[in-house]
Parts: sequence; C-alpha cells; structure tokens
Amino acid sequence: MVNFTILAGGYTSFVASYLFNSDASTLTLLNESPTGANPSWITLHPTNKSILYATNEDTAGELQAFEVGAQGALIGPISQVSSGGDSPAFTAPLTTGQVAIMNYNSGNGLIVPTTTDPLHFGSANLITFPFNGSHPHMAVQHGSEVFVPDLGADRIWRLVENGSPGNWRIQGDIVQPLGSGPRHIAIRGNTLYVLHELSSTLTQQQIPPAPNGTSSIVASFSILPPNPPPQADWHAAEILLTEASTNFPQPFIYVSNRNTGPILDPRGDAIAIFAVEPKLRFVKHVYTGLDQIRGMMIGGPQNEFLIASGVAGDAGVIMLKRTSGGADLEIIANNTDIPTRSSFVWLD
Repeated sequence: MVNFTILAGGYTSFVASYLFNSDASTLTLLNESPTGANPSWITLHPTNKSILYATNEDTAGELQAFEVGAQGALIGPISQVSSGGDSPAFTAPLTTGQVAIMNYNSGNGLIVPTTTDPLHFGSANLITFPFNGSHPHMAVQHGSEVFVPDLGADRIWRLVENGSPGNWRIQGDIVQPLGSGPRHIAIRGNTLYVLHELSSTLTQQQIPPAPNGTSSIVASFSILPPNPPPQADWHAAEILLTEASTNFPQPFIYVSNRNTGPILDPRGDAIAIFAVEPKLRFVKHVYTGLDQIRGMMIGGPQNEFLIASGVAGDAGVIMLKRTSGGADLEIIANNTDIPTRSSFVWLD
C-alpha cells in the first residue's frame, strides 16, 4: 500500500488535506485547517515540505506562511503580510528565499523576502505593471529573472532584482498575441510554453534575449474539445509540464479547459494532452466530470498521477492515472466531501 498526502486550497476559509491510497485507488478527506479567507493558491517551500505558503485572494490580499504537521494539518499562520493589492491569485517561492505574490485585480505584486527563517516575511517594494487593465496571473523564476504573464496586458513581464531582496523592477517584456490573455506559463530549457486564457490556445516560442528581444511563436494550438455545447464560454486555466522518466519516456503537457456556461457538457470539462517531442503536437482530450477545472497537479514517485478539481459545481476532487506512457489519463478515484478546490500540492 502506498499512501500520499495532498493539500488543496480553495475559495473557502480552510486548506483541506487528502489521503490518496494508490493501491486501493481511494481518496479520503483527512482534515480542514483554518486559514484566512480564500486560500485559492497554495505552494510549498522549494526545499522544505513542512512549510506552506498561501494567498488570501481578497480585496485586501495577504500572503500567509504555515507549518505542515501530521496528516497535512496546518499550524499557523506563523506569519502573514499584505500582498499590497487586490485579489492575489498566485504565489511562488524563489530559490533566493523570496516569495512572489501577484495581485490579479490591481495590476501589481510583491516579491517578499523572508527574514530569520522561511516562515517569517520582511518588507518589499510594490511592483506596478504599467498597463491599464493589467491582470498579472503567475510568477515563474527563470535564472535571475522572474516572468509574470499578464492576462490584461497581453505580455509577459521580465523582472530582475534591483539591488536588494524585496526590491524588484521591470526590465522588459515578451509581447503575446493581442487579445490572447496569457495566464500561466511553463519553461523547458530556453523554450517558453504559454497558456492563453482568452483565446484558449497553447503556444511555443524561444525565450528572447533580455530585456526586450523578440521571438516568433513557432507553434500554436487550440486546446478546446470538439463539438462543444451551445453558448459554451471558454477560459483556459492550468498548464503542467512533465519531463521523461523510467515509466514515461516522453515529456508531456497537460492543460485544463473551463467552460463557464451557460450550458455545460454532461461529460464535464476536458484536459487537453500535448506531446512535446520531437515537436509540440496535440494528442487527445480527456473528459473529467468537473466544472471549470482551475486546479490540478502532478505527483507520485514518477509523476504518475494527476489530481484535479473544479471551482464550480459539486463534483469534488478526482485522481487520474497517467497511462499509455503519459499520452492518456484514467480517472481512478474521487472524493466529493468538499465540492470545489482551486489548487493542490503533493507532500509525498
């Protein structure tokens, strides 16, 4: 029997903990840990899985730090700090000991240093993105830079530290197709994969030279499933990139669709699967029974499982197994104790 503990954030006032038994294919709710309101995005410290960071996606946004105890129960918050803006939808720790948090509604964000230990925050200068209607949606470290896809500005901002931790500046950008709404990104070597929320497309390009080099989009695919219901309203959400391993000899990309209605597909929303090598290509759609998949995460010893949930409806959380070398997914477990979740981290 192999047990895995998984934490799940959501639009509630708690983070949930689940136990997945891979032998029995069962997914069990362990506990609910109180937090601030709307811990919609959660992430682990990059080297210490006993430390969890969570957003509070509110008008007065905050960043919280917790210790992770037995069965995934959270202790804390040990510390918290204002995000400096409205509705932080994403947070990510950096290898420098700083933690990025981006405010979707107010077009700004922070990269906050930690102080005596990774559980305590220092002060940071606010980064304001110079575009009317800016909606920064993610932060990804790439070398000494931090990339921030901005759904409202149709570009990816390039940030660099400006002399000291907590003090960052915009050094340039990577322009994206007009109206595409870049939401989340994945980086593989010098290749940039961008998931565009508004156009529901996945694109590939080389990372151009800093600060403001240009590069052409070499591949672009629709992620939408065929024969959608009438009046479907699509919004791409999450992108996961997996590298090759013993059991999975090829890298794959998995992206989630969200149909916000008004008419839903009875099969639920689909995850689109793409092969990466020798070039990016679409493989298939897998229907999930979920409504508006926002959160999903790969896990297991060889990343053989994918956990997912929607932010609407009552389908709860599902566990999928990667099959056919990663080219397919099979639902093997579900739990409906909590109807929706929006982000996940694997502790084991």
